[in-house]
Amino acid sequence: MSAHLIESDAELAEVVRAARVVAVVGMKGDHAAGESAYDVPAMQRARGMRIIAVNPTISTSQGAPAYPNLAALPERADLVQVFRRIDAIPALANELIALPAALRPDVVWLQTGIRHDPSARRLVAAGYSVVQDECLGVLAARYRR
Repeated sequence: MSAHLIESDAELAEVVRAARVVAVVGMKGDHAAGESAYDVPAMQRARGMRIIAVNPTISTSQGAPAYPNLAALPERADLVQVFRRIDAIPALANELIALPAALRPDVVWLQTGIRHDPSARRLVAAGYSVVQDECLGVLAARYRR
């Protein structure tokens, strides 16, 4: 897949079906059951996605270790899903651009309500495909039965 902004239903479905390992930036710990940044990844796990929590404030989530940042991941994720405030997106884009090639995911997915066009353009220029303002959980329920 060449780097670009992903917006069509067909492309979204393709990305969702292909995602096996998802690093969730801003994933909440077990104390946060009932919040989107905990429940959506739990639902994705139930749909066959392997979830890796990325959050420097927790050590585990949903029975698995959490990592402080993307560079600390023990393996490459296919997709990075983002549950962060919009003002944190430029710094996250910098972190993604700085990743070594072996850890670079194919897709950066900004969850519902998260859109930052300048960062999305920078990420595409750096070789990432980007989804903005879409719920991966909703689309996983639709496309991963």
